[in-house]
Amino acid sequence: MAKRCVLGLLITDRIKNVPELQRTLSECGCNIKTRLGLHDTNEISCSTSGLLLLELFGDENAQAEVERKLTKVEGVQLQKMVFDM
Repeated sequence: MAKRCVLGLLITDRIKNVPELQRTLSECGCNIKTRLGLHDTNEISCSTSGLLLLELFGDENAQAEVERKLTKVEGVQLQKMVFDM
């Protein structure tokens, strides 16, 4: 049975941690089907934390490798959702 994997990443201190995260996302780009970034912002300030949702593509080994790489990035908390299709 096919599975759909979605990762939720909470990024703390976006200014400090996003460069390494972006490099990792670029390395894994062929296994990321959908990417949605969310953070709080208004006329006065921009949040230092952010939420990133990733829908993964590829077999389970490829998806596990993406997850492994992302968990090594400083300031990233990761939660995983897997859906049977």
